[in-house]
Amino acid sequence: MKETTPPGGSPGQWTLRIFCTLALLFLIAPVLVVIPLSFNAEPYFTFTAGMLALDPDAYSLRWYEQVLFSGDWQRAALNTLIIGLAATALATTLGTLAALGLSSPAMPWRRGITALLISPMIVPIVIAAAGMFFFYSSVNLTQTYTGLILSHAALGAPFVVITVTAAMTGFNRELLQAAASLGAGPLRGFFKVQLPLVSPGVISGALFAFAASLDEVVVVLFMGGIEQRTIPRQMWSGIREEISPAILAAATFLIVIAILLLVTVELLQSRSARRSGGPAAASVQRTETTAAG
Repeated sequence: MKETTPPGGSPGQWTLRIFCTLALLFLIAPVLVVIPLSFNAEPYFTFTAGMLALDPDAYSLRWYEQVLFSGDWQRAALNTLIIGLAATALATTLGTLAALGLSSPAMPWRRGITALLISPMIVPIVIAAAGMFFFYSSVNLTQTYTGLILSHAALGAPFVVITVTAAMTGFNRELLQAAASLGAGPLRGFFKVQLPLVSPGVISGALFAFAASLDEVVVVLFMGGIEQRTIPRQMWSGIREEISPAILAAATFLIVIAILLLVTVELLQSRSARRSGGPAAASVQRTETTAAG
């Protein structure tokens, strides 16, 4: 006699769902608690009696106003944007080129080179930051925007290498041969055929690289000066020098940005999955059209 599964799932499935839900709450609860605390009207890092009683007077936007209109926070946000975007552009360019080279079957020592390229993700950040400090100090790039951009690019490039390499695993190299047979050169074939197909991996890697730069504080402590303070560095100062709930408001902004980045990556992965699931003939026909154009 054939056993039927209950509409809501078997007891084992319900147990797994409950366990996953509890594990998720355990992981995100310390992050989510920051959000209501950022609306505290008092300069405390705890829930006051008024907040627990849901008294409207116990909540305020004063710390968000301080983050948005304070000169120190505005300078930190601008530095974060400048360093993050420049480091992301550099990491995306170098990481994409490295991933394209590593995906070639003719590339020698691929495993060793890949391990070397992703080593910044494995080496403890304190060791990496100390090494960067001693290296860049020898060429007078400490406490400069150039040094921070290069350092953040080195930390973000491994994410690009991994995502683009993963996107290249499903790439059909016969498409480049088809483009070449229609008169497309290597550069035209790359920009018209290869790059559009692996663009979800490139964009995902760029988002991860930007997120790594947005969250980095140890390298900034070693490499940056007063003029190069970023938002994480300003938050560090807010904890060390003055206890201000403004860092909770800044943390809330970072949480929202991180959620938006994760949603964007998920949408890109879904788009890439739908694209890779299409018929091969349609891909060849689209390649021939773009190469001829």
